[in-house]
Amino acid sequence: QVQLVESGGGLVQPGGSLRLSCAASGTIFRLNIMGWYRQAPGKQRELVATRSSAGVSNYADSVKGRFTISGDNAKNTVFLQMNTLKPEDTAVYYCNVRWGGSTSYWGQGTQVTVSF
Repeated sequence: QVQLVESGGGLVQPGGSLRLSCAASGTIFRLNIMGWYRQAPGKQRELVATRSSAGVSNYADSVKGRFTISGDNAKNTVFLQMNTLKPEDTAVYYCNVRWGGSTSYWGQGTQVTVSF
């Protein structure tokens, strides 16, 4: 069984920064994609950023230039550095790891609130 544990969410003012962390444990295929998704109230879950075990990153247009995804393959960790946060970034952020086209695991989510 795979478990994902997120940390680093919280309340921040517009223009501020936060860093999210996610650690995966269990039996994880070495060729995988780890990433972050978010879900705001009343909206569908959406992709924020992903990072493959080969180091290739992908970002949603709404966060390009502001968010940076990084990770450590050996430790099965992924991080999301979020800068210049906006109120519209407010959401529950979920960590995900997937491989093989059909295997996917989710974390429990961490709340990010951007507000004065």
